[in-house]
Amino acid sequence: MLEDMQLRNLSAGTQRSYIHYVTDYAYYYNLSPAKLGLDDIRNYQLYLIEKRQLSPHSINCFLSAVQFLYTVTLEMPWSKAQFGRMKVPETLPVVLSEEEVLSFFQHIGILKHRAVLMLCYGSGLRIAEAVSLKAGNIDPQRMLIHVQHGKGAKDRYTVLSHRLLVLLRAYYKLQRPADWLFPGTKAGTHIHPATVQEICRDAARLAGITKRVTPHVLRHSFATHLLERGSDTRAIQVMLGHARIDTTARYTSVTPQTIRQTASPLDSLTIEPKRKPGRPRKQVTPPIPD
Repeated sequence: MLEDMQLRNLSAGTQRSYIHYVTDYAYYYNLSPAKLGLDDIRNYQLYLIEKRQLSPHSINCFLSAVQFLYTVTLEMPWSKAQFGRMKVPETLPVVLSEEEVLSFFQHIGILKHRAVLMLCYGSGLRIAEAVSLKAGNIDPQRMLIHVQHGKGAKDRYTVLSHRLLVLLRAYYKLQRPADWLFPGTKAGTHIHPATVQEICRDAARLAGITKRVTPHVLRHSFATHLLERGSDTRAIQVMLGHARIDTTARYTSVTPQTIRQTASPLDSLTIEPKRKPGRPRKQVTPPIPD
């Protein structure tokens, strides 16, 4: 299975994920997956839902892993329809206000940590892309960042903020990183994404932000704030590295400015309160004269 994934150039993260899910599946039955079938997959899926209470996204990841195993490696004549995916609820991404972003960065004291998280907000990078940057990926002449081997093994360019460039230059003069722009504790490695996520949580807590803040939330905020300033959706799609424009367009649903600028149909109605008709006066019959 590993060889098949390498031949199809699946990313290292996808390979680790698929092996993780297939390993757990095999341990659950204590059998080789080659001796298991569609009913076993279905029963294990129910176990993940009812006992382990995994999210629909995680269960769909498991289904992708076993589908690859059985249809590619084991060459079973099964269709995609036999690996029924769960419906994933459509939730709005968490977005920070500009005031929250400012307060967040004010509570990150270490220059290295501030620089890597500013790449997520200032350039819209995924955390895996930010930590794996090298100095050569920064192009100060054209004010661009060259993202190599992003999601889907795709290269792209994204914007380089002037403020971020000043910060990166100060960091580079101080640290003089040799290989990776943000080296890890072990020689030849870059800082681990989990380390950055922990720093992110601590800074949000110190800033008093009640939202769950992650590096990906900073990326969401990058896209949303650009849309609020009237930036072109297509340009934002390219900078984020989205394959489909509708993935980028979903940020418009969380842009408060867009919602505020939309007139309610109620405002176009002219409603005059109707006066309640008064009761008719009682006619008094004059007395008949003698």
